[in-house]
Amino acid sequence: MASSPDSLPLSTVVRLAAARLADAGVPDSDVDAELLAAFVLATGRGAVQAAAVRGDVITPDDAARLEVLVTRRATREPLQHITGLAPFRHLELRVGPGVFVPRPETEMVAQLAIDALRAAASPSPIAVDLGTGSGAIALAMATEVPHARVFAAENSVDAFVWTKENFARSGADNAELAFIDLEHAFPELDGTVSVVASNPPYVPDAAIPRDPEVRFFDPPAALYGGEDGLDVVRILSRVGLRLAHPGGTIVIEHGEWQGEAIRGILAADGWHAASTHPDLTMRDRATTALRP
Repeated sequence: MASSPDSLPLSTVVRLAAARLADAGVPDSDVDAELLAAFVLATGRGAVQAAAVRGDVITPDDAARLEVLVTRRATREPLQHITGLAPFRHLELRVGPGVFVPRPETEMVAQLAIDALRAAASPSPIAVDLGTGSGAIALAMATEVPHARVFAAENSVDAFVWTKENFARSGADNAELAFIDLEHAFPELDGTVSVVASNPPYVPDAAIPRDPEVRFFDPPAALYGGEDGLDVVRILSRVGLRLAHPGGTIVIEHGEWQGEAIRGILAADGWHAASTHPDLTMRDRATTALRP
């Protein structure tokens, strides 16, 4: 970075940004400060860390831009809304107001779906992502299992704007997006699908999400799932039975306390071998089952 008389040490600016974010209750404030600096400087977090160690400086204009972004993040506006990007596995997804920001725990859900899709006997297996949001699970399946055909459904106008952009950016010609509600999604695929996946709304209506980033910025339609949080899961179970072929798999993300109830819903509808899986923090976050 070019130096000027008013330039400031990058390490100092990032440290002060991290302290301000920590005071605002932002988790991993050091990480967010470095990522915001990287965004301002059009580089990566590792480059920011290296520059700070070298004693590089930041120009007053860039420091002012960073200050504006730190102010936004200190209000608990999601980092992904500020940068417009959300990393997901190997993807970089465009996100913003109106679409649910994909979380790291959903990467495990995508892995379960990808593993089931890779294990399918068909040379061109079919997968469906219901309520795809940003397109995270669908595009992970499409890009990591390129011999598969992946269909994604979304019925929120606000989210669909972002979904379309992410499908276009991915370049995945084996992925197809439809604006349709999940109950009526893809009747032409009935009985042919190897994997039905979803990250549905599962927060009970009376619950209040702990994180302000979720409570104030994620769309309510992507969060709340009825009195017990499982209204959409019940629909998914029935739709999944319609779509899946015998031996097909359903993969559903959920809250850590909901595994037993979801296994009961799936078993009552006729699914076999319902099983709940922990994420990397050992919290139960996804349930799978097989179509008889």
